[in-house]
Amino acid sequence: MNLFPDKPAARTVFRISAPAVAGLSSQMAVTVAETAMVGRLTDSTVVLAALGLGTLASWALTSVLSSLSTGTHVLAARRTGEGDMVGAGHVLNNSLLLSLVLGALFAVAGWFGAHSVIDLFSSDPAVTEAGAGYLRWRFVGLAFFLFVVSYRGFFNGIGHTQIFLWSAVIINLASVVLTWLFVFGKVAFPATGLDGAGAAYALANMLGFLFLVAATFLPSYRTTYRYYHRVHVSPAVIGAIFRISTPVSLQNLMILLGFLVFVAITGIIGTAEQAASQVVTSALFMSFLPCFGFGIGVQTLVGQSLGRGDRAMAWRYGVEGARLATSFTAVLGAVFILLPDLVLALITDNREVAAMARPVIQIAGATQIFYAAGIVLAHALQAAGATIYVMIVEVLTHWVIFLPISYYLGVGLEGGLIGAWLALPAYILTYTALMIWKYRSGSWTHIRV
Repeated sequence: MNLFPDKPAARTVFRISAPAVAGLSSQMAVTVAETAMVGRLTDSTVVLAALGLGTLASWALTSVLSSLSTGTHVLAARRTGEGDMVGAGHVLNNSLLLSLVLGALFAVAGWFGAHSVIDLFSSDPAVTEAGAGYLRWRFVGLAFFLFVVSYRGFFNGIGHTQIFLWSAVIINLASVVLTWLFVFGKVAFPATGLDGAGAAYALANMLGFLFLVAATFLPSYRTTYRYYHRVHVSPAVIGAIFRISTPVSLQNLMILLGFLVFVAITGIIGTAEQAASQVVTSALFMSFLPCFGFGIGVQTLVGQSLGRGDRAMAWRYGVEGARLATSFTAVLGAVFILLPDLVLALITDNREVAAMARPVIQIAGATQIFYAAGIVLAHALQAAGATIYVMIVEVLTHWVIFLPISYYLGVGLEGGLIGAWLALPAYILTYTALMIWKYRSGSWTHIRV
């Protein structure tokens, strides 16, 4: 890749990415705040472990379904680049229809199956009971969440990422306030513990959905994209959304199931170790989520550039996005390495858990710096339609490298929690190297979507 920055391209990437980075950073703050509040409940070791399993289990499903945002995003960006604004609005209509059907279906299934899902990955009955109620409420908010990701995919695709930012601020601020009210029983609400955190998530997503609906009725959007002028089901558009989104869905499912397996591996080592892993995972979102914000910006710019037929500019945007994201994670990585106690104090006051997490968060802090370029270039490849390649790389590096090495070092060699987490560098370095190799080949610039 070109070692010399392209300042105009970098400024464009930053301008489009900044609202998404800010929005995802606010989501990061919610994750940390939720973990911090739950970590101060009685029997925090059990509820932290339950929170980790409940969060990862709900993410396993929501990530599969939220890939509709990727298909919507990529198609809306291409149509915008082609100058077909009504076509971009037509993409939104069909994405919303899919969200309606899938959200209702999986919300019901998730409500009734929550206990079984948690029990599958937990070796402690107390953790299972604590996590099941939380997971049920997470599924209640699933239908609203899917509408949110459809709207976000559209607005990101047309380059108006500021709508993403405002929706994220509303959802995440509401989530923090409602979690505080429900978990601890503030004002007139009863204290509902971990279940209250799940209910807060559901209500916050409903508020975000209402905001996005209101935004689409602004005249500047409604008259340009004409999405509510004539709504009809388009098999071609739905097929394209599925074709782009399905590999992303499978990828997200396998990775989050993999993290559930990883959490289960740390549970074999011990419940306290499992809780410490949840703390480290929450801290890692401080770096990962903003990187996905840069990925969203790059995905928009690459998609629109390819829609215009400008392959050289599409390639340049990916390079500059990877450079910016790496700089961001380098700063946060230094904080994790040099000030681990400060980071951990934001999440838990359990001294035993914090002591176990301290060396692990330093390992993760050093390693995650190399993940940024991989995340951004994966988004660029997805914008071009190379979603199958990204899926294969992600799944293989996770299931063939990360999990076997983690089990071998942590359990087989009795390396404990540190041994399990030492698999992270091998996974991230291999993943990023394969994304760079594919990106440098340039073959992705010729894919039709």
